[in-house]
Amino acid sequence: MALIEQADVWLFHLLNLHLVHPAVDDLMVFLTRERLSGHIYFMAALFIAVRKGKEGFLIILFTLLAVGLADFVASGIFKSLIQRERPCFALEHVRLLVYQMRSYSFASSHAANSSAVAGVTWIFFHRGVLVEKLFTVVMILYALAIAFSRVYVGVHYPGDVLGGMVIGLCSASLVYLFVSWLWKNKIQLLIMRKESCCNG
Repeated sequence: MALIEQADVWLFHLLNLHLVHPAVDDLMVFLTRERLSGHIYFMAALFIAVRKGKEGFLIILFTLLAVGLADFVASGIFKSLIQRERPCFALEHVRLLVYQMRSYSFASSHAANSSAVAGVTWIFFHRGVLVEKLFTVVMILYALAIAFSRVYVGVHYPGDVLGGMVIGLCSASLVYLFVSWLWKNKIQLLIMRKESCCNG
């Protein structure tokens, strides 16, 4: 475990101190602050609604459920359970580009939430027409960029964002499996019973 921790710190220093450029700083701050880049999700929701119509609103609801689960697991469970101190407070010589309140580091809820969105996008759009495939690629790249920005600005270790990404993808998958099971085993049966009663 100590070796993994050392590798995580080494990789953090590499991404936060060495593989940096002043021209990229503003972009990373933009990506890492939800109030700045959050409108991208609004445009994504608009795209989903336009492409899928009524089904699009169900996909948006599905996405909100996945994000809610991911955020709860990352922030509500793992942060209080692991209680890992953030690198900007635990290490010396950290480039901290944003204001950060004292809170625990593992797992990154930013990475978890954006990965949950990317996971849902993959489930519903990766087999679609070209514009939907491009949309899927954009949302995946956006999630990766957000995860990277958390390390770049100095508030998370690489291990934190990796853990968050796994949580986000698992949340999207679990919600999809649960909703699919609920639809096939409960809702469809209820609809069929109502139809048979009306026809009978």
